[in-house]
Amino acid sequence: MSKFLGTGVALITPFVGDEIDFDSLERVIEHVIEGGVDYVVGLGSTGETATLDAEESKKVLDFIIEKVNKRVPIVAGNFTGNNTRELVARIKAYDFTGIDAILSSSPAYVKPSQEGIYKHYMAISEVSPVPIILYNVPGRTRSNMEWETTVKLANDAPNIIGIKEASGDLIQTTRILKNRPTGFFVTSGDDEVALPMIACGGEGVISVIANALPKQFSSMVKAAMSGDFGTARQLNYDTYDLHKWLYIEGNPVGIKAAMNALGIISTKDVRLPLSPLSEGNFKKLEETLKAIG
Repeated sequence: MSKFLGTGVALITPFVGDEIDFDSLERVIEHVIEGGVDYVVGLGSTGETATLDAEESKKVLDFIIEKVNKRVPIVAGNFTGNNTRELVARIKAYDFTGIDAILSSSPAYVKPSQEGIYKHYMAISEVSPVPIILYNVPGRTRSNMEWETTVKLANDAPNIIGIKEASGDLIQTTRILKNRPTGFFVTSGDDEVALPMIACGGEGVISVIANALPKQFSSMVKAAMSGDFGTARQLNYDTYDLHKWLYIEGNPVGIKAAMNALGIISTKDVRLPLSPLSEGNFKKLEETLKAIG
């Protein structure tokens, strides 16, 4: 659990045209580690994993493992799905060398009951050789994992060690925090509510903005977790205006545009069905970055 406290970053997968840009990916990895993040998450939704085939996903994850070179923990975000049997088989067949945990979102589209979500995760826990971080993101899955389900999983499966809670519901989050077992961590899946979630007792964030501004955002998280909420509040304000432009046309459209503007990646390209940030919004994003400094 202690490996995953503080700032994790959901790494983007850079492209040039339709091809993976590994040179840019290496720059991203160095940028976030030098910026002070505590761990990295490869192949999450921010990494456009839904548009990568199995061979590409393995190449990207292997590349991340090689370039990180054990400097920070690595979480694999590509072990998720709405077909429990297929996901279990994929986990059983995978070589997890170099991976510290998996991040697995609640099944999407099919909108299972709470009992179905519980049984899905218990099936994963029975076969996973590495710890599991739950991921509740109802904005994408179209179903919410209720706090009772989260706490039940935390109690019933020792290798389920935490949750990335991205419901944006601080009431639900507080109920998880109040009722969770010892050793189960709760981290924000939404940059904009990371600070209030830490104030409620959470242990950090798995961040999008930290791709571009790792030093600023991880400093905010560190200040909050040390109880220096005056400093944390100001650091949060310093970067807060950027969030609008990161999500105005969807994620990772905005963060890729920001990183291109900063010169970290070669292009702002995304794969269909996503489309690159429009020029009007790109100009406003650049202006916001300049204001942040």
